[in-house]
Amino acid sequence: MKTTLFVLMLLTAMQLLAVDKALVTVKSSSVNNGEVIVTIHAEGKPLELQCTQSAPFCKTIQAGSYWMVRLPPNHGLYDCDNVDLFAQADDPETAQKVGEFCISK
Repeated sequence: MKTTLFVLMLLTAMQLLAVDKALVTVKSSSVNNGEVIVTIHAEGKPLELQCTQSAPFCKTIQAGSYWMVRLPPNHGLYDCDNVDLFAQADDPETAQKVGEFCISK
C-alpha cells in the first residue's frame, strides 16, 4: 500500500514539474536601453524574448536553432512566462543553458 501511494505521488510530482520543450529558431538579438531583445520563431509563430542585460544568464544570442524550455509558473527570474534557451544538441536534457528570458506579450 505504501509503495503504491509513493509511486502515485512520484508520478503526480513528475507531471507538475514537466516542462514544455520546443526547438526554436533565433532570428535576431539586440540590446536596447539595458534590455536584451531576442526575436525567435517557435511553432511557426514569431515571438520576442526579453531579459535585463545585467541579470545572470541574460545575453544576446546568435542566430540559429536552440531548445526553448518553458518554465513552470513561479519559476525563473522574471514576473512573466519564463523560458530558458539551450544550445541545440541531440538531447535537450544535457544541452548547455545559454540564456533565461521572459516571453513578451
